[in-house]
Amino acid sequence: MTESPEIQASAAEITEILDTYRVIAVVGLSANPDRPSYQVARYLQEHGYRIVPVNPGCREVLGEKCYPGLKDIPFPVEVVDIFRNVEAIPGIVEEAISGGAKVVWMQLGLEEPRSALKARQAGLLVVMDRCLKIEHGQRHLGGH
Repeated sequence: MTESPEIQASAAEITEILDTYRVIAVVGLSANPDRPSYQVARYLQEHGYRIVPVNPGCREVLGEKCYPGLKDIPFPVEVVDIFRNVEAIPGIVEEAISGGAKVVWMQLGLEEPRSALKARQAGLLVVMDRCLKIEHGQRHLGGH
């Protein structure tokens, strides 16, 4: 993992993200309960976060209206949680910046340093190659 401390959020910033921001757009959220995106979103929902599904192929996931893209969400989201391939990240980050998000979170296995730097320069916090569910569990369910 090639992680740059000035781009990647610190452990303290990750804790702050989890404790402060409650509205999470899950880009690439699948309606299939066996998919990691569904499991993470359901977990977050069960722990008091508002999930906003983003997937052009779905109308509703986990009881929430699904939007085709970030730009289609008619209210502000705070965290953009990305479950898409690396090639899609630059466009998602652009939409996150223009939409006023506070955090771009790239799930496990996802790193896109150029987009991360762009988001950081625009004032967003950036997390790469980490799972929201795991990070929340470590901090709030008997972890750290």
